[in-house]
Amino acid sequence: MPEQYRDLLDQDFYPLGAAVSAWRRLAEACEEARDTSLARVSAPLVQAGWEGEAARAGLRAMEVTQSILTTAYRDVLLIAAVMDHVRATMQAAQQRLRNAVVDAEAAGYRVSESGWVEPKATFAAYDDVPPADAALREANELGGFRARIAAAIEEAKEASGAGWRALRELDWFTLDKEYGAQSAQESAERIAEAHGIGVAAQDIPADASPERAARWWSGLSDMDQDLLLASYPAEIGALDGLPAETRDQANRAALQAQLDEYRMNERSLGIQDEIIFTGLTQLDAALAERANAPEHERLYLLGFDTEQEGRAIVSQGNPDTAANTAVLVPGTGTALGQMGGQIERIGIMQEAALDRDRGDVAVISWLGYDAPELSDSVLTRERADEGAEDLRDFTSGLRAAHDGTDGHLTVVGHSYGSTTVGAADAGGDGLAADDIVVLGSPGLTVDRAEDLHISPDRLWVGAAADDLVANHLSGLTLGAAPQDEGFGAREMYVDTSGHSGYWDANSRSLENMGAIIAGVDPLNGAMGQ
Repeated sequence: MPEQYRDLLDQDFYPLGAAVSAWRRLAEACEEARDTSLARVSAPLVQAGWEGEAARAGLRAMEVTQSILTTAYRDVLLIAAVMDHVRATMQAAQQRLRNAVVDAEAAGYRVSESGWVEPKATFAAYDDVPPADAALREANELGGFRARIAAAIEEAKEASGAGWRALRELDWFTLDKEYGAQSAQESAERIAEAHGIGVAAQDIPADASPERAARWWSGLSDMDQDLLLASYPAEIGALDGLPAETRDQANRAALQAQLDEYRMNERSLGIQDEIIFTGLTQLDAALAERANAPEHERLYLLGFDTEQEGRAIVSQGNPDTAANTAVLVPGTGTALGQMGGQIERIGIMQEAALDRDRGDVAVISWLGYDAPELSDSVLTRERADEGAEDLRDFTSGLRAAHDGTDGHLTVVGHSYGSTTVGAADAGGDGLAADDIVVLGSPGLTVDRAEDLHISPDRLWVGAAADDLVANHLSGLTLGAAPQDEGFGAREMYVDTSGHSGYWDANSRSLENMGAIIAGVDPLNGAMGQ
């Protein structure tokens, strides 16, 4: 006789669904408490310049509290996901059980209170079928109904057991630990892999096109999205094509986990790890400092990793909703430790664009490749070619994630960053940019503007008269000099000097850059002309 037949048949799953909702609300409360602590307590104190021994101790205590709240958010969300998976699986099994009972009774069989399908008192008559064959047919039919009922009950029992085992695997002692985030993430990964609850790591389309990644993400349930954010933040944050809000949330979680790992091993870090740790700490501080910034000045962490000298992709403003978006690709000598200066620079660019168009503007610093140091590597294409595909995927992802119709996209390359921009736009399907601006360029890896995907009349070249890179390195090993008339690009008038003066305040160089970002053709001549 099937065990627990009546239990499953009559089970009311509403209380379990209500419990799932309650656990999700608790997870959201933990997340909100962490964000509130950061935005209303830590960030204002940092912005106010609180310093000294008491400041260090106080901010450290707040950091620990926020880490604990992050761990609690992940663990509580995982509890909700496990319970919801059990509820959904058992409810589906219940429906299959009920369907089997209805079908059996419709066929003339009686299902007892214990779930046993009883034989008919007499065999039904079948035209042109011998009695022995009729008996065999009904025996097969009877066995089929019994098997369906038994399978539904077994499926429900397996789901309940898997949920029980998954909950037992959670390490409750991580909740009061400073560095529990890594343990919580490992629990989520283990439960997804072992029990099929949520989406496993191998199901994340890491190598998919941005368009496919966007479709995959939008097709997931809210619970699966939340669980993926809790379980695999680094992998989700790295997916081009996902919404900026999603990538920012995932990458901030991954950043905290990475910082926790460095802090736990701080005394044994090598020189390279110390450099990355310092850069990530500075990046974290920059993000925290903008916690209460106006919406258009909010920072979005769209990517980071610890390869080579470290990489980071940060947007000021939301590129998914901006009418005008610019991507700045920095050049020689730029590493993770210089992200503070890059964030300042994209803020200047955003302000210049807003001076020409008061609509939404987002500007992104894309340090998604290993910019060369001041060495022979600056005269080779290797670093540019290595970063080209990643840059193409990123801009394609911006298009895939943009709300409504595509906005106006400008890609700005400075110094060797322009070489990376050129290599990216020359290959594959190009950068899908409306405008490209290159400043102080040593070359775009091509000999003519028409060798790029961008229309030559939307390729703007700015080169100061005393820019040593543009005037002495351009045209040597990285393609023809883009500022030469024969190259076929358009001149962006500049009135600044040096290799990095293009962002000088109150300059025509900056004004023209802002105009192009805003979708307006720049002006020539000195200010006021």
